[in-house]
Amino acid sequence: MNLIVLFEPDFVGGTNRVHLRGRRRQHVCDVQHAQVGDALRVGLLNDRLGTGVLTAVTPEVLEMDVTLDHAPPPALPVTLLLALPRPKTLKKVLQAVTAMGVKRIVLMATWRVEKSFWQSPALAADALRGQMILGLEQAGDTMLPEISMRWRFKPFVEDEVPDLICNTCALVAHPLGAQPCPRDVRTVVTLAVGPEGGFIPYEVDMLEAHGFEVVSLGERRLRVEHAVPALLGRLF
Repeated sequence: MNLIVLFEPDFVGGTNRVHLRGRRRQHVCDVQHAQVGDALRVGLLNDRLGTGVLTAVTPEVLEMDVTLDHAPPPALPVTLLLALPRPKTLKKVLQAVTAMGVKRIVLMATWRVEKSFWQSPALAADALRGQMILGLEQAGDTMLPEISMRWRFKPFVEDEVPDLICNTCALVAHPLGAQPCPRDVRTVVTLAVGPEGGFIPYEVDMLEAHGFEVVSLGERRLRVEHAVPALLGRLF
C-alpha cells in the first residue's frame, strides 16, 4: 500500500481529522510500523492527494490530521475494450490497469467469453470497486476508473464503437496481427483486447470494418493479465 485511500465517512465532524479502522489501520501499524507524529501519503477517493500525520493509535482506530494539497497523477489517454476474462484474471487485470492509469474500461462479450462469467460475484459493483482501490493504493492515485459492460458484441461494435473511436488511434490486439503494436503513441488510443485464445476471425473482421487496425505483440501468446500491461507499456 503506497497510498492510504480515504473516503468521505473517514472524516470526523467536518474537520481535517480522519479515523481509520480495519485493513488500513492494520496495514499502517503492522506493515508500515508508523508511530504518532509520522507523516503518511494519503488521498481522498476521486479527489486530491496529500499527507496525513498520525495523532493517535489504539487497537481499534488510527487517527490522523490530513492535508490534501496536490492533484493525482495524469491518466493514460486510453479506453480499454476488454473481452470479459475469467473472474480470477479480471481481478488481476483491474488492479494492473488501474495502477497504470486507465480510466475508462468496457467489459464486453465475445464468442469465447463463457456466459457463466457474467454471473460471477466478481462483477458486483463493490467487488469491482475493491479491486480498483487496490490498484489506486499501489500507484498512488485516487481517481477510480469508469467501468461499463456490453453483453452483445455485434450491436456494441455497430452502434457504439464508431463514436467511441472517433479521433482516436483504434487498435485491436490479436496474435495474428500483421502489424507490430506501435510504440510511444502520441494520441488518444482505443485498445480492444480479446479473451484467452483471442477474438474469432468474424470479430476481428468486424472491428477492422469499423475502423480498428489489427496489431500484435509478436509470436509469443500471452495470458490476458500479461498481455494488457504489456500492450499499455508499449503504447505509452
